[in-house]
Amino acid sequence: MQDGSLLDAREEQTYRLLVGLSAARAAELAEVAELPQHEADEVLQRLQAKGLVTVQAADEPVFSPLPPDVAFGTTLLRRQESLEAARKTVAALSEEFRASASRRDAHHLVEVIVGATTLRERLRDLQNAAREEILWFCRANPLAMQGADNTEEYGALSRGVRYRAIYERALIETPGELDSIAEGVSWGEEARVLPTLPVRIAIVDRSTAICPLVRDDESIGEPSAAIINRGQLLDALLALFESYWELATPVRLQPDDDQPVEGLDDSERLLLSLLVAGVPDKSIATQLGISRRTVQRRLDRLMALAGVDTRTGLAFQAAKRNWL
Repeated sequence: MQDGSLLDAREEQTYRLLVGLSAARAAELAEVAELPQHEADEVLQRLQAKGLVTVQAADEPVFSPLPPDVAFGTTLLRRQESLEAARKTVAALSEEFRASASRRDAHHLVEVIVGATTLRERLRDLQNAAREEILWFCRANPLAMQGADNTEEYGALSRGVRYRAIYERALIETPGELDSIAEGVSWGEEARVLPTLPVRIAIVDRSTAICPLVRDDESIGEPSAAIINRGQLLDALLALFESYWELATPVRLQPDDDQPVEGLDDSERLLLSLLVAGVPDKSIATQLGISRRTVQRRLDRLMALAGVDTRTGLAFQAAKRNWL
């Protein structure tokens, strides 16, 4: 309770002593507190005025402590209301400042970072701070962090953060990459595939994005990236992601709970995802650890199950029957 607006240090010390004694005369309290009599009298008067002690009249008045939550309850409630009002005011002023700064100073909108280590650490920090959703465009040949190294994803997913990632087909074909994607999906990641992606991006809570500044085929030396905050540029990246998300093929390892898939096991569902994404048979076989002949045999079974005799027909039926 050491707060000048409630109790000063002397008042707090005296009140604590009085609580320990249960009741005491001013002279007794002065002796225990090692205070001059007049100073003890003044402190007790202040405590009485603040509603922390009661006095029993007698030749020598006896002082007894009262509960502090009763004395200070209303004061603390008003203070809490005042702090909440102040917090809202600060939040509103901060938002107004950011909006004004965005209009007058582009430095508040975009920050440039250089170096794979710096980029990797910033990606980790943003994921650790995420509260709602993280969006990814994942291209082949990652600049700063391999998928298997991104352990921050699992921590965010366990906190309830939604992950949506679109993978470029060339990345899916990279040995070992599919296992990493499957691990993420098993934790709750929503993964989709497209033949190509225009750029690498990561967007956290729709408020901050990281995007490389130099094209892959023009990159020399350490990678550089822009940290993009709220503004029209970020809005454009969000719209770009959502448009590609609608076009991408889902990577499914298991059916939705309310949409059972007739006769498909997990490996066949994954095989279908890769097929519809345009991954070649050879790459599918490599990623699944099976032969190309086995891939063909499983596709034949799926075509028979769908009642079609072409892969195009299989892809159509897979979409129609919600297999993907």
